[in-house]
Amino acid sequence: MDTQRFTRQLMTGFGPGEQERLNGATVLVAGVGGVGGAAATYLAAAGIGRLVLVHPGPLEKADLNRQTLMRPDRIGESRVLIAADTLRTHHSEIAVETWDRDLFDPLLPDLVAAADAVIDARHNFPERFQINRMCLDAGVPLVVAAMNATEIQLLTVDGSGPCLRCVFAAGDPDWDPLGFPVFGAVAGTVGCLAAMEVIKLISGFAEPSVGRLLVADLWDLDFRSLPVARDPACADCGLRQPTVRAPRQDGASGR
Repeated sequence: MDTQRFTRQLMTGFGPGEQERLNGATVLVAGVGGVGGAAATYLAAAGIGRLVLVHPGPLEKADLNRQTLMRPDRIGESRVLIAADTLRTHHSEIAVETWDRDLFDPLLPDLVAAADAVIDARHNFPERFQINRMCLDAGVPLVVAAMNATEIQLLTVDGSGPCLRCVFAAGDPDWDPLGFPVFGAVAGTVGCLAAMEVIKLISGFAEPSVGRLLVADLWDLDFRSLPVARDPACADCGLRQPTVRAPRQDGASGR
C-alpha cells in the first residue's frame, strides 16, 4: 500500500489498520450520476480497493451539469464505462467493475452480497426499495443519498436501525424521476457525505449516522439531523432480527 498517497487522512488519527480495511474493501455504487459519481470519486481517492458501478443507459448532454465523471466527447456512450475510465485515469491502483443495467437485474443480489457496503444513488423509489431489500437480505450496510433542487437527504442503514422503507413507507407518489431539478453542487455535496459514511462503516473509524435522517437545504444552509425509528410493521425489515455486519479486521479483498 502506498501510504504516502494517504498521508493527509492518516494525520487525522485514521490509522494504518483502518486504511488497510479500505484498501481491501468492495463498495457497490448504484447510480453514477451526480450523487454516485461524487461518492465514487472520493471513495477512490480515500483508497477503497474495488468499486462496482451499476447504472443503466447512455450519457446525455443534460447530464453534464452535475456528472463530473462524464466527458462531453462521449455523449451517447455507456455512463458506467465512462465513469470507470475516468476513475482509472486518476486512481490506477483500484479495481473498477461496471454493470450497465438497472437494479432489477437478476445478477444484482449476488453483487450486493459480495460488497462490504452499498451506496444508493438512484433517482426512483422502486429501485431504492429494491436495493434496500437486497442489502437487508445480505446483511450489507447501505447508505441512501438523495437530492432534489437544493435539498438533500442522507440515511445510513446497517441492520440495527430503521431501513429506507421504515422512513419512507410509501415513497413519494408525486416524485418525477426524470424531471426533477438538479444543481450539480447539491448532488456533489450529498455524494461526498455518502462517501464519508461508507468510509466510517468499513473502517470502523468514527460512528456512522444510523437512526438519523440528515435533511438539508443548501439554499439557506439549513441542516438538520432527525431521529428516525425502526417500524415493527415495516414490509422490508419489520419481521427480521437486527443484524449488523462487523467492520473488516484485515486487508483481505472481497468475500
